[in-house]
Amino acid sequence: MNKPTLLLATLSLALLAACGQKETPAPAAAPAPVAAPAAAPVAENTVGKSVFGKVCAMCHAVGAAGAPKPGDKADWGPRIAQGNDVLYKHALEGFTGAKGQMPARGANATLTDDEVKAAVNYMADQSR
Repeated sequence: MNKPTLLLATLSLALLAACGQKETPAPAAAPAPVAAPAAAPVAENTVGKSVFGKVCAMCHAVGAAGAPKPGDKADWGPRIAQGNDVLYKHALEGFTGAKGQMPARGANATLTDDEVKAAVNYMADQSR
């Protein structure tokens, strides 16, 4: 007999031998360990990122007029320590300080309060 025929005959015999036999139930598996709930993912601040890219980056990406660059913890740290209300006020109303000035609404009067706040949050979050 050639090999393929022998293999087919062996498989057929094994299948026939199994016919009519009752299956024995498989032993119960141990319960899966319960994982701790995953932390909820933080939603990306897409509005703040967009406003930053369209308006704020002109000064903040290069540090023009003393603008703190996102991610510069040394420059943002003291500003963040003042609290969000102060950051929002300076961004919305404008501010002149020892390091430079911030024009009201980033010199874009069409930005809403929420857009300005989202941009402030975006930059501050990258600098914590």
